[in-house]
Amino acid sequence: MGCYVSSNNERVYVGAESAYGQVPTVTAANRIPLLNLGAKQAPVVTGRKDKTGSRTFPGIPNTIRKTTTFQLNTLMTEWVNQTAPPSEDPLFQAALGAPGVLFAGGTVASVTGGTQLQFAAPHGLTPGQGVTSGSDMRFVAAVENSTTVFLSAPFTVTPTAGAAIGATMTYTLGESLPSVSLFDYWDPSGAVQRIVNGAAMDKLQITVNGDFQEFDFSGPSQDLLDSSSFASGQGGLTAFPSEPAQTGFDYTIVPGHLGQVWMGATPAQFFTLTQAELTLENNIALRLHEFGTDFPRCITAGVRKITLNFNIFESVDSQTAGLYQAARQRSPISVMIQLGEQQQQLFGAYMPAMTPEVPEYDDSETRLQWKFQNSRAQGSVDDEFYVAFG
Repeated sequence: MGCYVSSNNERVYVGAESAYGQVPTVTAANRIPLLNLGAKQAPVVTGRKDKTGSRTFPGIPNTIRKTTTFQLNTLMTEWVNQTAPPSEDPLFQAALGAPGVLFAGGTVASVTGGTQLQFAAPHGLTPGQGVTSGSDMRFVAAVENSTTVFLSAPFTVTPTAGAAIGATMTYTLGESLPSVSLFDYWDPSGAVQRIVNGAAMDKLQITVNGDFQEFDFSGPSQDLLDSSSFASGQGGLTAFPSEPAQTGFDYTIVPGHLGQVWMGATPAQFFTLTQAELTLENNIALRLHEFGTDFPRCITAGVRKITLNFNIFESVDSQTAGLYQAARQRSPISVMIQLGEQQQQLFGAYMPAMTPEVPEYDDSETRLQWKFQNSRAQGSVDDEFYVAFG
């Protein structure tokens, strides 16, 4: 018998909640790849001020209010069954707000000027949805009519008439945010199993040009349940749920250095980007301090903040100079980042209007780099940010 529990023997599932804090039922299809799941629970009350006649701490009640936070680091894997949502679907719904929209694909009638895409049949697309062709992902910048759209950037290889446009699942911003439950199961079966219920995605962070394509989620949750101290009624459950039967899991992950970046008032592809970090912050507040409850009752999202930090090598060309000019003039530009370069392994993020900040010069290495920090996306109503799988 081992004397410890190996951290490699961990499996995590994620399920969308129908009501805040109510733990849903999950299946093997709800399992996600995992790097790390951290959860921390702490009491709101930090001490006592009553006079006890002694310097000894007499303790605090065991039913005081608690705050719970979590951090989840997951990897991007293949989206094999493109008629169903990817395994990360509940996470992105909770982070952005709106349910994913599936585009089943279509057939090209013609491509004009690189960005005007005409389908052979009505497309049903709306601005912000993703489309794919070969190893490229692009977003719909505008819809001309029922068969024609304008793309955020041209395909690197222009598709010809009769070519297939691939399926995508696109996530858009919503006014309110749903919550999820995170199921944390371990081997051996006698180990303490956990559920983070009422998990709200306060922050989503996407790192570009790492070893692998990673998504980091973090935020507050309602509670942290465990199989050791579980009591009936917690999370709307009568018993702590068993782990779903394992039916195999796809461990194919996506290399982090592959993809494309398109930026500019007239988007151009940049090959000089060295690193980037895209962050969505929802500024979530909890209904925690109301009389009559131990745990938060619901979540409320504040003003959304979407920022991009990125570094590029300075190059003597018009598109690089255009970035600096846009920063000085505070002129919004379009930004599209594609992760991956194979069908079923594509992920894209699109900001139609991002205002770059004036870059910092980094001359510490042999080549000059520009560091753009806290460049922020903007829009009118829930239209400043889109993500898609393809």
